[in-house]
Amino acid sequence: MAKQEDDFKKVISHAKEYGYVFQSSEIYDGLSAVYDYAQNGAELKKNIQEYWWKAMVQLNDNIVGIDAAILMHPTTWKASGHVDAFNDPLIDNKDSKKRYRADVLVEDYVAKIEGKIEKEVTKAAKRFGDSFDKEQFLATNQRVVEYQEKVTSTLKRLGKSLENEDLVDVKALIEELEIACPMSGSKNWTDVKQFNLMFGTKLGASADSAMDLYLRPETAQGIFVNFLNVQKSGRMKIPFGIAQTGKAFRNEIVARQFIFRMREFEQMEMQFFIKPGTQKEWYEQWKEKRMKWHLSLGMGQENYRFHDHDKLAHYADAAADIEFRFPFGFKELEGIHSRTDFDLSKHQEFSGKKLQYFDTEENKNYVPYVVETSIGLDRMFLAVFANSLQEEELENGSTRTVLKLPAVLAPTKAAVFPLVKKDGLPEIAKEIIDDLKWDFNVLYDEKDAVGRRYRRQDANGTPFCITVDHQTIEDKTVTIRHRDSMNQERVAISALKELIHAAVDMKTWLMKMA
Repeated sequence: MAKQEDDFKKVISHAKEYGYVFQSSEIYDGLSAVYDYAQNGAELKKNIQEYWWKAMVQLNDNIVGIDAAILMHPTTWKASGHVDAFNDPLIDNKDSKKRYRADVLVEDYVAKIEGKIEKEVTKAAKRFGDSFDKEQFLATNQRVVEYQEKVTSTLKRLGKSLENEDLVDVKALIEELEIACPMSGSKNWTDVKQFNLMFGTKLGASADSAMDLYLRPETAQGIFVNFLNVQKSGRMKIPFGIAQTGKAFRNEIVARQFIFRMREFEQMEMQFFIKPGTQKEWYEQWKEKRMKWHLSLGMGQENYRFHDHDKLAHYADAAADIEFRFPFGFKELEGIHSRTDFDLSKHQEFSGKKLQYFDTEENKNYVPYVVETSIGLDRMFLAVFANSLQEEELENGSTRTVLKLPAVLAPTKAAVFPLVKKDGLPEIAKEIIDDLKWDFNVLYDEKDAVGRRYRRQDANGTPFCITVDHQTIEDKTVTIRHRDSMNQERVAISALKELIHAAVDMKTWLMKMA
C-alpha cells in the first residue's frame, strides 16, 4: 500500500510539473476536489474525447451525437429518480470528525484483501517459475481461497444491504470487519445516513419568483428527453444510439484520489435504443465493443477486468463495470448498463408526452429498451496518464522519467530542436515547424543541451524529437528520435509528415478494434 501511495503521489506531482492538471483556484488555497486541466492536460483530454467520439459516432452509422444543456427542467430529476434515490450512504467518525462513504470504506477493506491475494500470486509465481499455473493456484491454495471467500461474502452482503436500504446492517458490517477511520484509527462510528448528491441552484431574476433547479448529476437524461426529437428529425430506425460528452456535477461526500472522484467532472455516454426482449444480446455486444476500444490503446490487457454488479440500480436488469488497475487498485472506469424501458417510461409518465417508437416491421408502437455505455472522461485521463508514467533504468546506470502516452493521444506529437542556436539551424527548425503544424501539434525548443531536451520531452510524453544539425544544411535530412525506444534514425525532412502520421493516426489505432 505504501508503494501504491508513493506511486500515486508521483503521478499527481508530475501532472502539475509538466502542465497537465492544476488545483483549481490554487492561489486562493484551492477548492476541494475541483481541478483545472492545464495546457498539456487540455490537449490530452481533447484527444481522448475525440478518440471516443470517432469510435462511437463517426464509425457507427446508427449512432448520432448531441450536446444537451446542463440546466434541465426540475421535473426531469423527479422522473429519473434522482430527487428521491440519488444518495450515497454517509458515515462519520466520532473521534476524528471525518466523513466517509460507508460503501467505499467496505470496498477499500476488500481492496486490501485483493492486494494480499496478488502478493500470494506474485510469491508463488517466483517460487514455481515457468511451471506456475495461476488459475490452479487461485482455486487450490487454502489461504487464497479463504481470502476470495471473504471478498465475495463481504461484497454480496454490502450489495444486498444497499439494495434493501438497510443502513443499520451497513454499519454492522463495518463494525464486524473492524474497519477503522483511515485518519485516526478510531472505530467509533455514527449511524449510516443517506446523502443526496445533487447541487441545487436557482433560475429567475428575483428570489420570490426563482425556480429551483439542479446542476445535472449525469448527462444521460439529456439524451432521454430528446429521444423523440432525434429519432424523428434524423429518421432513425431502431436499433440506434445517441451519444454525448459533457459536464456533470455531484456533491460527493468524500471526493478524493485526485481527478478520480471530483465534484465537477465530464462524462462520455451513449444510450442505445433497442427492441424490448433483445437487451441481453445487445448488452453483451456492447461489453465486448467497449473492451476492444480500451484495448486498442495498448495499455495492457492485464490492467482491465469486468466486474458484474452485485447491487443493481433501480433502472437496470444487468450491469457491469470495466475496471482498470489505477495506482490505488482496480476501480471502475466505465459502466455498461441494461436500463430496460425505465427512463423513457418515467419521462412519458411525468411529462404526459408519448415517448414511443413505431416499428413498421411489427406495425406497433412500443417504448424502446436501452443499453448504456458510460465512461468518465476524467477517469480515462487518469488511467492513461498514470499507466504511462514510468521510470526506466538505462544501460549506463542512470534513470529517465518517461510518459509513454499512446502516441495517438499525446498532446504534442513532435518537438523540433536546432542543435545550436546559430548557423541558420533555428531557421530551418522553424520552417519544419511551420510545415508540420498544419497536421500535428508540434513545438520548438532550443534551450539547454540536446540530451536535456530529450529528457524533458520524454517526461512530457512527446513521441518524437527532431534535431536539425549541420548535415541538414547539406542534404536536407534530420535526426528523429523515438520516445519509447530512444532509437534514432536519419530521415529526409520531406518524409517527416508521413512517418509521424503513421504513428499517431486515429484510423490506424481504431482499426485494432476490428
